Amino acid sequence: MVSLAQYEAAVDKLVAGTHDLANELQQVAPAAEAATNHWYVNPFLAAKIIELANKMVELGTKILEKIAELLKGAVAPIYMTTNSMDWMEIKGLATGVAGRLKPEGLTVDFHWKGAGSDAYVKQIRPQADAAARIGTMADKTAMSLIVCAGAALAFYLALGVIVVKFIAALVAAIAAFGTAVLSWAGAALIVEEAGVNTALILSAVGALLAVLGAQAKEMVTLRGEANDGTAFTGPGGTWPNAATANFSDATVKDGDADWSVEG
Repeated sequence: MVSLAQYEAAVDKLVAGTHDLANELQQVAPAAEAATNHWYVNPFLAAKIIELANKMVELGTKILEKIAELLKGAVAPIYMTTNSMDWMEIKGLATGVAGRLKPEGLTVDFHWKGAGSDAYVKQIRPQADAAARIGTMADKTAMSLIVCAGAALAFYLALGVIVVKFIAALVAAIAAFGTAVLSWAGAALIVEEAGVNTALILSAVGALLAVLGAQAKEMVTLRGEANDGTAFTGPGGTWPNAATANFSDATVKDGDADWSVEG
């Protein structure tokens, strides 16, 4: 199960990484200017170095914008985790009710026998079944939320790795601007990294969407179970009738009920 501490740490690390990346991008232009400020760098070469530096900044900025967009949904898994805990509490309450209402666990027959007792037990069984269904649905909902939160954690961890990789490439590229020759190698490295990292981001998004798509289908199934009248036998698929005094199918006559004074 994903803890809130794990998830928040992953998101905080990613946000810090984006700040570091933005700072490194600001160093590219000055480094390029410094690389062209030599007597042996002719105007044509200088223009190309500046052009490549601008391209590096453009690619890095696009990656930053994409990550910033993806971070907008970072709060959702926090709600998923807390809500999953709420659903687990509901499961505990519902299964507890179902356990206490099992006819075989009731002691009514020790003190009350006859048509009235039979009608009472008949009315109790649907209550236990309905409570058990609520418990099952709560458990499935909680598990689905946990799976989604776990997928989100993996997703943002993957984004964090991508940011770190790109920062490393930027640092190497900025260092490469020390000479005009190495400037070309540094720019080429950034162009390659930008393409690779963009592909990795798309891959991470695709993996996340695959998990969320599967969970969306699970939620549709849960909705179908909620509308299933098998356990909810009341009018219109509502909670079963709890009127234990309804003896329409068991008319009590004199002598039908045998009251015991045991215990």
